[in-house]
Amino acid sequence: MAIREILLPLVSYPVAVEEAAIKKSVSVAAHLNARILAVSFEADARPQDGTYTRSFSIGGLTMEKPEHQKSTENAEQMMVVLDAAARAAGVGYRKAITRCTPEDFSSHLAYCARTVDLSLVPIRPYEEMHEKVVEGLIFQSGRPLLIFSGAGADRLSPSFEHAAIAWDHSQQATRAVADAMPFLQSAKTVRVFTVTDKETPTERESAEALVRHLADHGIKAGFEMIPKSGASIGKVFEAYVQKSAIDLLVMGAYRHSRLREFFMPGATYTVVGSPPCWVLMSH
Repeated sequence: MAIREILLPLVSYPVAVEEAAIKKSVSVAAHLNARILAVSFEADARPQDGTYTRSFSIGGLTMEKPEHQKSTENAEQMMVVLDAAARAAGVGYRKAITRCTPEDFSSHLAYCARTVDLSLVPIRPYEEMHEKVVEGLIFQSGRPLLIFSGAGADRLSPSFEHAAIAWDHSQQATRAVADAMPFLQSAKTVRVFTVTDKETPTERESAEALVRHLADHGIKAGFEMIPKSGASIGKVFEAYVQKSAIDLLVMGAYRHSRLREFFMPGATYTVVGSPPCWVLMSH
């Protein structure tokens, strides 16, 4: 499936998305020959009675709440950066700034994402608002996510030349592979790896079947078992990406009870909190 439109969530509060991350997102859209739907928000404060308190009056003058003013300024400035970068790159785009509470922004994004091909999400390490955005998009949108570190955007290649698939034969990993096909078919190298404490014949047969499936789609992939050796799954992923110079990590997303406990068991918080490269995730 070709990627024609990308959702770019621009978190405006409490901290705006980095300028470099916005420019890198435009570079990705240009590489994929896709257009962008950029969505940000102006923060409304909603007390427990459900009424909005986005402004108050002093001496007849209406004063905006600090969070509303800050989020509005950030949203408008991010859109200015997007305008300039998209026009320079010749990338088509739409943009929208919605007014909602920060708590409602992730649900609004999930609604927007249902009619695009991919959500491209800059991540601020271990920041609650970004975690909520990722969680909402993964479990409410029905679309894949491509996440990356906003702070490390300058170091990322937008061409995804070297890809790796974290494989465990699950439904979630299978969905991620299917969603990643446009990236895998254009990659120069593709690796399949399984992290395990003790290799079993079933694990190897499953991975070899995936390699054959990829070959049917014109993708030549190698396979290897990676020992867990007592480390967390997330740290094993991180080390593998660095050692193998991986540009794109493809993995399934699992949900248990809380954000810090979902995706591939043990890998979640490390990968989502601080993506080691481009990471494509699907549920």
